[in-house]
Amino acid sequence: MTRRKGPYSQAFKDEAVRMVLDGDRPVSHVARELDIHDTTLHNWVKAWRREHGGVAPAALGKSGEKSGRERELERENRKLREEVAFLKKAAAVRHVRGRQVHGR
Repeated sequence: MTRRKGPYSQAFKDEAVRMVLDGDRPVSHVARELDIHDTTLHNWVKAWRREHGGVAPAALGKSGEKSGRERELERENRKLREEVAFLKKAAAVRHVRGRQVHGR
């Protein structure tokens, strides 16, 4: 059985995730049905949960669309997370350099 190869459309990914989260079927069954690797689908489900805070797709409403405010807040949240990650890396580099200078 040959598997589908990407790239997959966002609509395809969303529908696959919805099939896993809204139904009672395991990831491996849905992946086999869609002819994709189960690890790929598992990664999509994990990313969806991370982005949506674990809320089931059905809880978002019938259309699944977000308000402009929600999208704005998600963008801001993503930006702040990136800034925090950058600052953590910068602090670690500064800490290492400080130890090299004072550790002689």
